[in-house]
Amino acid sequence: MGNPIAYSKSPLIHKTFARQTEQQLSYQAIQVNEGSFPQALAQFQQLGGKGLNITLPFKGDAYHSVDELTPRAEQVQAVNTIWFSADDRRYGDTTDGVGLLRDLHNHNFSCCDKSIIILGAGGAVRSVLPDLLENKPATISIVNRTYSRAEGLVQQFSGYENVGSCRLDELAGRHFDLVINGTSANLNGEMLALPDDLLEHGACCLDMAYADTDTVFVRWAKDHGATVVLDGLGMLVEQAAESFYIWRSVRPETQPVIEMLRNS
Repeated sequence: MGNPIAYSKSPLIHKTFARQTEQQLSYQAIQVNEGSFPQALAQFQQLGGKGLNITLPFKGDAYHSVDELTPRAEQVQAVNTIWFSADDRRYGDTTDGVGLLRDLHNHNFSCCDKSIIILGAGGAVRSVLPDLLENKPATISIVNRTYSRAEGLVQQFSGYENVGSCRLDELAGRHFDLVINGTSANLNGEMLALPDDLLEHGACCLDMAYADTDTVFVRWAKDHGATVVLDGLGMLVEQAAESFYIWRSVRPETQPVIEMLRNS
């Protein structure tokens, strides 16, 4: 469920997972009018739906519409995966952080003891922070064009000593092992002005967004010598695989699906 939803690759991804794992599955994109999510969810459940994914702009509505939350969904106050129990209770989780970490793992990158910088301070960044922090990075620095938003996000995770905010003009002379872009501005050809020497030797850069051609952030990463450069397609498939596992207790093979989407 989302709005807009026609662009979504999720139906193709989950139908491919179902064929691969020999599961009987009906998965469709459902356009929901803003303000109508609670009614749409109730109708879906009444018609016999078993579970669903939620995309923008309804992840917050989904958070308020379930009976039980996983700890990470509670922490980020957003839900992208819902399922129902036999007694009609609603359960909610967020799988974005798992998707990001699994895609990094696919490319032999571990966050443990690494210095990480995240560009952006919106919902996309908040949704991956719990899983990133569970992997015990040395530091996570959050940079945002509006500094107060970065500060506000850090305050939400004040229980962790290794996460902090940073102004753009404070980046000079600092180097990072992993740069994550969580802003959508680069899809419009814009990005934050980063120092040319920001990347540590062997650094990885990951854009949470993806497009048919390289985003401006992906181009920046390639131009500045990142060892591993990823867009958000792998993360998309990996977070979908985690949802599929929650619903079906079967873990699909993701690499063939990523390759299929990359070549389509």
